[in-house]
Amino acid sequence: MSFQASPAFVVVMGVAGCGKSSLGSALAQAEGLPLIEGDDHHSPTSREKMRQGIALTDADREGWLTTLGQLLQAQPQGAVLTCSALKKVYRDRLRHACPGLRFVFLEIDRASAGQRVAARAGTHFFSSALVDSQFATLESPVGEAGVLRLDALLDLPTLQQQASAWLATKETA
Repeated sequence: MSFQASPAFVVVMGVAGCGKSSLGSALAQAEGLPLIEGDDHHSPTSREKMRQGIALTDADREGWLTTLGQLLQAQPQGAVLTCSALKKVYRDRLRHACPGLRFVFLEIDRASAGQRVAARAGTHFFSSALVDSQFATLESPVGEAGVLRLDALLDLPTLQQQASAWLATKETA
């Protein structure tokens, strides 16, 4: 078992509709950390592709992941980042940029994610047509060091409390 020194850096991750933004905001507020909303840093081209229901490629995500890593590095007191982080290679890039980075994986079933994404149509650029591609791309982080898996269907206060309790342990493995 190893221990992470303060500050706390954490990514709230998972497929579209799992509740990354909601938990990220609640966790940042509870922990007194800045929130970096990953969706805010997609390029206009990537946003348009997603709006049209076109899945992003690794190349599309390259600059986005670099930017997110730089944003984490710019927060010496720690930060909460919301980011799908669907593939291990994406998570590893973020870990390289921010050693000791931990991940809260919001696990959700396909039907529930689809319902949530459909419910926010018109208020978010992400097309519900992309939910299937998110599940196809997802490489589960379960078993990786520094990952907490939570059931995304739990209520927000419970999710925030469980994530905060885990962060307080400082355990990374």
